[in-house]
Amino acid sequence: MKAIKLPKELERLLDVAEASKEETLVFTDEKRPVAALVSLRKVDWESFALGTNPEFVKIIETARKQIRAGKKTSLEELEAKFKLATPDKPMKRPPPGRRRLSPRRSPTE
Repeated sequence: MKAIKLPKELERLLDVAEASKEETLVFTDEKRPVAALVSLRKVDWESFALGTNPEFVKIIETARKQIRAGKKTSLEELEAKFKLATPDKPMKRPPPGRRRLSPRRSPTE
């Protein structure tokens, strides 16, 4: 993303953007959309940064293609594969007699 100071000739756009509240303004050329002006007043900046990051967008597009192609893994399959506990199923405790590892001591102790 690149930020620039709005030229004086275009300052009227700020008034239009403020008047539009949260709606997106679409600019057209011969009835074809060519640009959009989006208010950033109530934007979640993390979502904005991710949504405008080409690498992240590519990851999401790839994942969507995989899902459409039927390549997906359920939560239950992941839990079984990695032996994870779910909130409604507690993890199994280690067998009795197995001792817990003590914290490591630094070489100076």
